[in-house]
Amino acid sequence: MNAIHSGAARPFIYWVKAIFTPLFALFLVACAPDKPQFKSIDLTGADYAKDFALSDQNGKNRSIKDFAGKVVVVFFGFTQCPDVCPTSMTDLAGIKKSLGADGDKLQGVFISVDPERDTPEILKAYMGNFDPTFLALRPSAEQLPVVAKDFKIYYKKVEGRTASSYSIDHSAGNYIYDTQGRLRLYNRYGSGAEGLTADIRLLLKGR
Repeated sequence: MNAIHSGAARPFIYWVKAIFTPLFALFLVACAPDKPQFKSIDLTGADYAKDFALSDQNGKNRSIKDFAGKVVVVFFGFTQCPDVCPTSMTDLAGIKKSLGADGDKLQGVFISVDPERDTPEILKAYMGNFDPTFLALRPSAEQLPVVAKDFKIYYKKVEGRTASSYSIDHSAGNYIYDTQGRLRLYNRYGSGAEGLTADIRLLLKGR
């Protein structure tokens, strides 16, 4: 009796699985939240560049926690940079304006790789050229290599004709944090303000 019952049950269970398993899988796919389609490189879950503890142009110590509720865009550069740095900051200022009322939820942060020449006064004037709400952070000579290593950025002093006319080669790109202070994206220099704007809008929506 048991053998007959067992033999009859197998085909029934087989057909149930054959019919409902694909439907159940389809249901899971349909109900799963869409993954954000970012234009920038997705760094969600990265175990580096999680925070910083540096003084800004006003002498106030800053960390990523200070900007809760805002999307934070971090760029490494120096004030005597002839092209990449001012272009990046100009683009970011333009993006903030394009966000309209949400512009107040975007925080630009410039971290100097030239603390020797980038004094607080110079950094304050430099930020004023782009947006007065943007902050410039000035690591000490000891802090700079530590923060550069943590953010995986490259910088190298290139000697000039005089001791003070040197330049600096450095990584060019933006680290982008969501409104909860989590590192989410890396935006390459030259990839265009349109894509960066779209990514910031997605993060402001909590994606």
